[in-house]
Amino acid sequence: MSEILVEVQNVSKAYVRGRQEVPVLSGIDLSVPKGEFLALMGPSGSGKTTLLNLVAGIDKPDEGSILVGGTDITKMPESQLAGWRARHVGFIFQFYNLMPVLTAFENVELPLLLTNLSGKERKKHVETALDIVGLTDRVKHYPNELSGGQEQRVAIARAIVSDPTLLVADEPTGDLDKDSAGEILTLLTRLNSEFEKTIIMVTHDPRAADVAHVTRHFDKGVLEKLTTQAA
Repeated sequence: MSEILVEVQNVSKAYVRGRQEVPVLSGIDLSVPKGEFLALMGPSGSGKTTLLNLVAGIDKPDEGSILVGGTDITKMPESQLAGWRARHVGFIFQFYNLMPVLTAFENVELPLLLTNLSGKERKKHVETALDIVGLTDRVKHYPNELSGGQEQRVAIARAIVSDPTLLVADEPTGDLDKDSAGEILTLLTRLNSEFEKTIIMVTHDPRAADVAHVTRHFDKGVLEKLTTQAA
């Protein structure tokens, strides 16, 4: 039996808009084994990104618990959560979220500035991450000197540079053309299969979902059918 890395138990979440409470998630149960590549799909507003943020420790549920690696992150104070996220979660966003005034190398190094690593150790980590994503020839380039696909690869290098326990990806191909999207999906697949990274990915793109092992569908805050891709 596979070791469960992420365990979501009876999680509910609502947001207050004006005087109205809007339910987003309702009684969600989800288990993600270590080494899994999970895709979350569903229409806008269905709750998939909210669940991603809860699992990543960016937000907290109103009810229920979320265990990552056996640790209940819903009980952590925010002061501890920041450090936990830095150690255990790598974030990949639709619009890359790179700092325009920093080079590719400096963008990837950013998460390591919060660690106790020496400059020499940080350099080694950054070079390794950029090598994995195939950008060793772009280390001194700024974001505006890179293509969208290259920017996303820099963002992925930044996400993996601290060797996180979990990668969370929110529409990682949503701003890319077909060819660049294919390259990013190939890279994510490699990170999962070769480097054994557990990945939870929110996507609207059926092609992106096809590379995942499992797809879970959201509708109005509820998880629907379980779909397992063929190997």
